[in-house]
Amino acid sequence: MNSNTTSHKPISRKPIRRTALVAGLTAALVLPLGLTASAQTTTGASTRSAAQRTVSGKPSDSVTRIADFYGAYIDAQSDPDHGARLASELRKFYVQADYLKKVEAWEARNHADGVLQAQNVPLKWTVTDNGRADHTEAVVTLSWSGTTTKLIVDMSRSQKIIHIGTKGIDGK
Repeated sequence: MNSNTTSHKPISRKPIRRTALVAGLTAALVLPLGLTASAQTTTGASTRSAAQRTVSGKPSDSVTRIADFYGAYIDAQSDPDHGARLASELRKFYVQADYLKKVEAWEARNHADGVLQAQNVPLKWTVTDNGRADHTEAVVTLSWSGTTTKLIVDMSRSQKIIHIGTKGIDGK
């Protein structure tokens, strides 16, 4: 028998290899999408897997921008290596400059993070539209192990945060 020929046919392995290749590519493409969480997440029954979640948003929507800010800010604060610089830049980008001074004054008085109004970083967060006519108001729910805090975040029409607190800008 010639060393270039074989007595068995590789055709029987092709369907198995093709199936494995398709399964591997599918997992490589779908798995990261299911693990992404940001802005507005829609989930169904608890029996649905994480791969079936849908994340949507748009930069022109103020509630999406508030959710994007809190998601990115919490991620930055959770990063032990480079979080402080990124968190500072996110504040400058999303929070109105004159209100940022009030956040920093609140931090000095309370010895806590003024965006989170807490001393540590939450484990998860949600943002819900609270409605308004002249500006956007959202409820940001921050959750730790067994503890939940709700903040009211107001955003101007120019899409800058103008207030963070336990009550809205109008005191309600």
